Amino acid sequence: MAKKEEEKTFEESLVELENIVKELEAGNIDLDNAINKYSDAMKLAKSCSDKLNNATEKVNQILKENGILEDFEIEE
Repeated sequence: MAKKEEEKTFEESLVELENIVKELEAGNIDLDNAINKYSDAMKLAKSCSDKLNNATEKVNQILKENGILEDFEIEE
């Protein structure tokens, strides 16, 4: 059974997205299949984007000595 988008790792989703793009660029599939592939690609792209945004938020936080996560701010 195939994994759902939320169960896939970022890397798995990215590889699948790249494969779909290659298939669509080759142009060797019928219109209905191309539309389905495009829809799948858009879902994968959103999933990847969400995971990147989540990772960015986590990286932008710093764990203080007291164990509390706080936003990371650069003091000038």
